[in-house]
Amino acid sequence: MKVVVFGDSFIGLDVFRQAFAGVAKQNDVRFVAVDEGTKLVPATPSEKSLREYLGSPRQLISEVRDAEVLVVHGAPVSDEVMAAAPNLRVVCCARGGPVNVDVAAATKRGIQVVTAPGKNAEAVAELTIALMVILSRNLIKAYEHVRSVKVVGNDNFEGARFTGSELEGKTLGLIGFGRVGSKVARKAIAFGMRVLVYDPFLSRATIESEGITAASFEQAMKCDYVSLHARESKENENLVGRKQFSLMKRGSYFVNTARPSLVDESALLDALRNGTLAGAAVDVVRYEPARPVSPLLELDNVVVLPHIGGATRETTTKGAFIVANQLELYAKGEKMETVINPETRAGR
Repeated sequence: MKVVVFGDSFIGLDVFRQAFAGVAKQNDVRFVAVDEGTKLVPATPSEKSLREYLGSPRQLISEVRDAEVLVVHGAPVSDEVMAAAPNLRVVCCARGGPVNVDVAAATKRGIQVVTAPGKNAEAVAELTIALMVILSRNLIKAYEHVRSVKVVGNDNFEGARFTGSELEGKTLGLIGFGRVGSKVARKAIAFGMRVLVYDPFLSRATIESEGITAASFEQAMKCDYVSLHARESKENENLVGRKQFSLMKRGSYFVNTARPSLVDESALLDALRNGTLAGAAVDVVRYEPARPVSPLLELDNVVVLPHIGGATRETTTKGAFIVANQLELYAKGEKMETVINPETRAGR
């Protein structure tokens, strides 16, 4: 079995080599570094369907002609790439959502697409809780104060101006209760919070346990803190907009470590400006070429991060090992568990 693995600046070749050591013992595995200096200007319908990628399909096309398996993290896998590899049977994408892979084209060609679900769940859940603490305790303002005045420790009461709130005893509304949301809930309970969950795809019995209550969307939005963990989809575009923000408690906090498309950012801005929200923290923002600087950065009660939710060493390692383990099953002729287009499973 011939395998081509493309590493990038997020999941490097050293990590992939470690993860695929077992596969490489009995198979022809070639490791290639993505040329991130080559930018893709989408031209074909397939290329235009891809998002969040590194490099260009041209490099992949030159490397995959004899491959049965293609492994990527951020490299763009367009229909043209798959067409250039007549023996291709599996595309492994070491991330939860293969937005850089044309899954529809793969399905038409009978190519299985394997992903790494849950690889960043722990990292994103920890970041979500951290952002809630940062907002509640005014940590950014306190840090910036110390950095600007260069004086600290001269007064026992100097922290009074940064008085915040504790998480204990507060309510947390979770929109979505998948791998990340469920981890956030357990961590919040450890802080002494009461958790309300809205997830229309799960039963009350599946959601509820000690400290966790199944709730309506409206009930979840009325909590002291609201955190988004829903899936990105056409149906979830602007899931939280003006109507939803109007439901929130005055002085509450909003966190989005999921996807920017879930939030109407103009409505979020208004809720922050009119005092409905005491603050917000987002790891993801919408990008507009006409206005590359997010307007959220203009407000001092917002924490904006550069999409670091999954940026941990553990996440990169988990992603590589998840897809490597799936490929070991494939090599033995066994059924892979994380195939997202199962209709292609018939035969190798």
